[in-house]
Amino acid sequence: MKLQQLPPAELRRQLAGAGVWMRTGPFSVKVQSSIPFVAEGLAELYGQFEVRNVSEAFADFHVSVDRPTSLRRWLRPQAEFSFDGMQPFKPLPHDQAFPMLEWGLNWCVSTQAHQYLIIHAAVVEKNGLAAILPAPPGSGKSTLAAGLVLSGWRLLSDELTLIDRKTGQIQPLPRPVSLKNQSIDVIRRFAPDTYINRASHDTVKGTVAHMRPPRDSVRRQHETARPGWVIFPKWVAGAPTTLTPRSQAQTFMFLAQNAFNYSHLGADGFRVGATLIDQSTCFDLHYGKLHEAIDAFDRLAERREA
Repeated sequence: MKLQQLPPAELRRQLAGAGVWMRTGPFSVKVQSSIPFVAEGLAELYGQFEVRNVSEAFADFHVSVDRPTSLRRWLRPQAEFSFDGMQPFKPLPHDQAFPMLEWGLNWCVSTQAHQYLIIHAAVVEKNGLAAILPAPPGSGKSTLAAGLVLSGWRLLSDELTLIDRKTGQIQPLPRPVSLKNQSIDVIRRFAPDTYINRASHDTVKGTVAHMRPPRDSVRRQHETARPGWVIFPKWVAGAPTTLTPRSQAQTFMFLAQNAFNYSHLGADGFRVGATLIDQSTCFDLHYGKLHEAIDAFDRLAERREA
């Protein structure tokens, strides 16, 4: 059963009660919330995702986003994320409840799923090969990932690259794409028919909205991909699009520093990371126009396919 088959009133009722069970990539999650913004976000962005009877299905993560129990809930409404009864974050304003759920789910995966080497990077796929896009905030990573996904590449993740420690394959986790600040309008202009939900303002990341993941990416969320490229994007206003080869040693060091669990995995983290680099071609990408950057990626994919 797909989440979109639940009537809105039934979705709200289940969320406020026993919760809603969903499948996202290799993980199952039980979500509870009595905050309308959460039900709204799930209905708008997770319609294609599988749901089951929550009382009959095992869940990897049990999470909730709800109002704190203190008196402050009446004076200045807030939202609080809970994982297995723990509150790892400070409460946020009530209208940021859905972004908080997304950030909380990322936290669950990055701190618990040690069967993978987890790199803080977007990742997309074409012709069976994955392009990993690590970059610091403000580099245009999410904008580029969204543009690629809307131009024929498959979304594997916009935040977490999951590398299976046994196979070296990249495991998809195609959830909504987080867009921030100017990126929201850039993608709306780039693809006017794409669904982007209501923006949340004044968050710790500025203005945040989420783009609905393509149906095909969700449908293929159990189809892994081989590493193909590691590309460091950087948006520079007015700059021509340039792809510059990057050393594998430098790339390995950056990925190790930006992996959530590299130190936790010890020698196995080194092995998985080194194998990834051996299989990948590494580049720095500077771009000023989104369509030019997408063309550069398409040419890379065409050359590898040939």
